[in-house]
Amino acid sequence: MKINLQADPGTPVKLSKYLQGQFSEHLGRGIYGGLWVGKDSDIPNVNGLRSDVIDALKRLHVPVLRWPGGCFADEYHWRDGIGDPAKRRKIVNNNWGGTTEDNSFGTHEFFELCRQLGTEAYINCNVGSGTVQEMADWVEYMTASGESTMAELRAQNGHPEPWAVKFLGIGNETWGGGGNMRPEYYADVYRQFQTFVRQYGQHPIYKIACGPNIDDFNWTNVLMANAGPYMDGLSLHHYALTDLWEHKGDAIDFTDDEWRSLLNSAKKMDYLIHEHSVRMNRYDPEHRVDLIVDEWGSWFKEQAGTNPAFLYQQNTLRDAMVAATTLNIFNKHAERVHMANIAQMVNVLQSMVLTDDDKMLLTPTYFVFLMYRFHQGAQRLAAYNSQGSDVSYTISEKDGEDILSFCNTSLTANDSVEINFPADLGDVTYAQILHEEQANAHNTFEDPDRVQLKSFDQVQVQGRTVYCQLPNMSVVTVKIQKK
Repeated sequence: MKINLQADPGTPVKLSKYLQGQFSEHLGRGIYGGLWVGKDSDIPNVNGLRSDVIDALKRLHVPVLRWPGGCFADEYHWRDGIGDPAKRRKIVNNNWGGTTEDNSFGTHEFFELCRQLGTEAYINCNVGSGTVQEMADWVEYMTASGESTMAELRAQNGHPEPWAVKFLGIGNETWGGGGNMRPEYYADVYRQFQTFVRQYGQHPIYKIACGPNIDDFNWTNVLMANAGPYMDGLSLHHYALTDLWEHKGDAIDFTDDEWRSLLNSAKKMDYLIHEHSVRMNRYDPEHRVDLIVDEWGSWFKEQAGTNPAFLYQQNTLRDAMVAATTLNIFNKHAERVHMANIAQMVNVLQSMVLTDDDKMLLTPTYFVFLMYRFHQGAQRLAAYNSQGSDVSYTISEKDGEDILSFCNTSLTANDSVEINFPADLGDVTYAQILHEEQANAHNTFEDPDRVQLKSFDQVQVQGRTVYCQLPNMSVVTVKIQKK
């Protein structure tokens, strides 16, 4: 593969850091046991948040975190999660296994999590079973200062200063479990709810409307036509599957055909973004409204012996391929896609981290995000994905360095890449690879270090040209100084 940046520099676009956002829902062990262990736990923690997980996630420079759902958001009533934890209302989590939710992790705990991670908040509010007043009160509780009933209540609960809410989602999957609404009806509901998202702080809250179910292009048309002027972003959900929704494959035990099937499903993201962008362009040619892919990732059958509703699955080299390919797709469409949130951060679906009591491991997907963090806020030089190619890539520049990330999803074939830059380059300052000989290589609690980043020595710089040899089933990131 030859890439000539001098002849075809591409459209200069800044890659939003929010493209590498995360998602954490009250689902299985995503919150409880994964992030939150409580202040009295024997597991080392700071204010109830387990230190090993926080320290690992901080290395990813997590830009934004979506909470409390997901499906859970449309049954979440925020007042249940404030005040004395011992007196908080216990509820049944009907979406995820009928388990008891004690609400010990609520608004204050979430913003403490954001503080420790150094990340921004994406709050998904309850439209399905909530009210406009409930949402308006929550916004006031979180962001108002001065003399206000909600601000005073927040202070009584231990936090006098307001928090910053960067993003606010109004409903989740309202076409399905979030209300089974028609797009015409939800457009009106959205217009009503967003009216009462009042601005209390210095910066306005970025409002996100619930977007289509995968390829429901009519939903996008109707929402943009009827509510486009009232939104900042429109969401999109798409999960990579090996087969039909009701026949999801195994996370570890898979065939070569299932490898290819999953990657083809992941690459469908390119098509979906393009087609929904075409519809958005009809009503918003200036690209004022962003596309927000706030749920994406691999979805398999739950791990044997675990609660089926907890969506706990292992994470192999194949998932790393999905992650890198998808991040390259987001970078390719950075003119329209402003934020994305992989599902989910810990112990649920395609996670960064898995835990078992006091043990913790990092997944192959974690290492992809670790390499790709260099692209956050960088200037895109080129980004490529094609359904017919095994290689996708992102090339960007930031802080006097060129950043090259490649993903080769072929099971058997190595590939060579030649990149011609407009000017001579300097020294290689970073070169790492994620690669294993076995397609289902993964880390376990018995062997947590099997899959790790390794030094990459198959890169050469000659003047303004870079040569890379990409092994099969590999993700590579290289940083090179500009002269």
